Order: sequence, then C-alpha cells, then structure tokens
Amino acid sequence: MKKNKLISFDLDSTLVDPTYTTFVWEIGIPELYAKKYNINLSEATSIVIAEYARIGDSALEWYDINYWFKYFALPGKWENLLEVHRDKIRTFPEVKEVIKDLVQHYDLIVTSNAAREFVEVELRETKIKDYFTRIFSATTDFGQVKKTPQFYERICEIMGKSPSNTIHVGDHYEFDYLVPKSIGIEAYYLDRDGKRPKDSQACGGLESFTVKNLRDFAALINPIT
Repeated sequence: MKKNKLISFDLDSTLVDPTYTTFVWEIGIPELYAKKYNINLSEATSIVIAEYARIGDSALEWYDINYWFKYFALPGKWENLLEVHRDKIRTFPEVKEVIKDLVQHYDLIVTSNAAREFVEVELRETKIKDYFTRIFSATTDFGQVKKTPQFYERICEIMGKSPSNTIHVGDHYEFDYLVPKSIGIEAYYLDRDGKRPKDSQACGGLESFTVKNLRDFAALINPIT
C-alpha cells in the first residue's frame, strides 16, 4: 500500500535516550585521555571538554569521533569505544510501540545531526532500524552541522515527498521545529522535560505543536486506520 505521508524523526533525545552519546563524549574519551597521559580523570575531563568548546559545534570536526581520536592521539580504535558502551543505548519507553503503529500508515525516516557512526550503532542496538525507510545524518551525508531549510528540502526531494506531505518531530526548538516549519513541513516540538525555550512564547500556536512524548505526537497526527 502506497503511503502518502512521510514522518521524519530526530534521533537523540527523541527516539533514543542521550545517555549513550553523553557517556562516550564526556566520560569515555576523557578516560582514554587520562590513561594515555597518566593524569586523573577530573583533569582529563576538563582538558577534553575545553578542546570541544574551542573547536565549537559549528565545525564538522566537533561531531567526528575519528577526528578526536587522532587529535588527542588516543589508544585503540574509536569503533571499540562505541561498542564497549553500547549497553547504555536505550529507546524511550513509548518509542517501539509508537513506531510499530505509525509505520502501518506512514513512511518513516530518521534525520539526525549526529554522525552516522553513532546513528548506526544506536539504531542497531535498539532494534528499530528496520522500521525506517532511510537514515540521514546531516553531518556525515550532507556536510552540514545544523539542520537547515536546505537540509530538509533535500530530504523531501530524495524521499519524493513535498514539505506539505512531510511531518517532522524532534527535541530541538530551532532545528526540529522552527526550521522545518519554515519550509512548510508539519513540525512538532518534543518537550519531554517541560523546558520550552523562553523565546518560544512569542511563537503563536506552538502549544498545539508541542508534545511531551511520542505517544502524544501519534495521537495528534491521528493516522487513519
């Protein structure tokens, strides 16, 4: 059966709990740095985090774990670091139930800002990859550090869907809500913690497009059964 509409999901903090990625960047890499340079973990963490900040999240290198392994001259392979901590990967409680239902009515894709190395491990370990028609990484596939209007336009083009036939949901107010909305995508802001940005108060009608979890999101888009 042909599915007329497409749903695009952000990954980290939307489908998958961010514990894993946070651990890899803020604990796993500092631990390797501390071992390499024979310093305590606290000092290593301060050095590593400071270097992340110096590069900044507007640079592609910031997202590239291979770059950081080489930059810090860390022992071992970055692939091993991703694998050894995979037990920390988990979806949010409602995710599997929701996507199992939605895939009956929509084509589903993942559009993440994370590097593909992380995306592939997370989707594999949570056993949800097969529900998605395509997986897109802004940084790896398009060389973009943010989800821009052009990013979403390209996704729609690749998937053969117009923005008006595309729905997106994610936890970043700007890149998962304002940006896709600006090109005509039906966008939903996932606010699991109830910490909506202050400047969002000026965005009329946002309440109608804010959800606390993906179960609420599914209820709002109301698939026809």
